[in-house]
Amino acid sequence: MAGSNWERLYKMPFAKGYAGLVAKAEKKGRRKAEVDEVIRWLTGYSQGALDAAIERKTDFETFFADAPAMNPARSLITGTICGDRVQDIEEPLKREIRYLDKLIDELAKGNLSRSASFNVFGYPARTPSRCCTAEK
Repeated sequence: MAGSNWERLYKMPFAKGYAGLVAKAEKKGRRKAEVDEVIRWLTGYSQGALDAAIERKTDFETFFADAPAMNPARSLITGTICGDRVQDIEEPLKREIRYLDKLIDELAKGNLSRSASFNVFGYPARTPSRCCTAEK
């Protein structure tokens, strides 16, 4: 995407992108609750705060800027999404959005599953009750 397209995305309501993420996951047999869990892991939002941000039609830029606690383990996410190597993206907001895209793609592919002591991609969980791990 050219720079101006990303600027438009940053101003787009997160709710619109969220609907696409849920649709992508559900198409592959995953549930909305699993998408929410991944978003909460990444951003630190509670379910209530996530629902409120969606309801308020918060834009992507504000959604990520207001995230209560971006998970530090997100920097360990690697791979390619839409031709971008997430670990090489220099623009911070674009990188955060691509982290989310990558996580939802992995969820849709069935590469994320629940575990009591690990989270996304096998890194230590933020809390034991909120976690996923890649089975590879």
